[in-house]
Amino acid sequence: MKLTRLLIVKTSSMGDVVHMLPAVTDIRRAYPELQIDWVVDESFAELPPLHSAVRRVLPAPVRRWRRQWGRALTREFPGFIRILRAQPYDVILDSQGLLKSALITRLARGVRCGQDWRSARESLAAWCYDRTYAVARGRHAVDRNRELAALALGFPQPDDDLDYGLTAPPAPAELDLPADYVVCLHGASRASKLWPLDCWLELGRRLAELGVKVVMPWSSVQERQRAEAIAAAAPGSQLLPRLGLRPLAGVLAGARAVVGLDSGLSHLAVALDRPTLALYLDTAPALTGLLGKPGRALNLGGPGAKLSPADVLGRLAEMGVIRGDAQEDS
Repeated sequence: MKLTRLLIVKTSSMGDVVHMLPAVTDIRRAYPELQIDWVVDESFAELPPLHSAVRRVLPAPVRRWRRQWGRALTREFPGFIRILRAQPYDVILDSQGLLKSALITRLARGVRCGQDWRSARESLAAWCYDRTYAVARGRHAVDRNRELAALALGFPQPDDDLDYGLTAPPAPAELDLPADYVVCLHGASRASKLWPLDCWLELGRRLAELGVKVVMPWSSVQERQRAEAIAAAAPGSQLLPRLGLRPLAGVLAGARAVVGLDSGLSHLAVALDRPTLALYLDTAPALTGLLGKPGRALNLGGPGAKLSPADVLGRLAEMGVIRGDAQEDS
């Protein structure tokens, strides 16, 4: 198949965007000269360009449009459509399988490809495509994305090592980060995914006693308040200023390890090949949990799980992040 231009439609969430990156690596290997553009929500526009194969990002403020339909229809949406349709593509690949992504795919110029009605997350999405493909359910999202890309673009199903293909910039020098640190990602999109504050306080205290420097980002007032409380309990820890996605990727890439929740940033840490432990308290990680190289990504818990700081310390010891007798220390 002769291909010169590809448009990927995967707008959100951050974890879903990260899950598409290995498929981009597969596509680049199959078509080294292919120009790859990507439609993504404006909140995550800094993420796809961290993959060297992505030439151009088309930001689509889909989340904001849902809140401001009047402004979207009269001001922003027509301009986005002009940009979207300015250039034809050989293939437009919707790997999200939702009606919102399918409608964007339908408006673009080119052969529109996606999952069939049995495979798509929203069956109606399949009616917006020119070509549809059966992608087995019950597999991890990363594997499903890779399979869809191979089917739509006509190359063999990949069986090589997982490669997210990301290269993060160095963390901003003005942050003055420690030479060796662990990042604690204490925020999540829903309250039901949060780990109790007293558990974070205890974990921070224990890590500090082990000489581990803890670094904490935040993105909202509530997250900042939580980070300040953890910092107060963990001497030597560092509270970051509010950062954009690109500099935050640099912080994650330089970490000894990352402890997080069911969040996009935890997936980003794995994509940057950092040893990452994610705590699942409200969702099951089987289909959308962390997926990385052996020993580098660990999903702990599940719906209704009660995880203690001792549980986390024990798993960090198993991963080689802290010394093995950490649980006995107080």
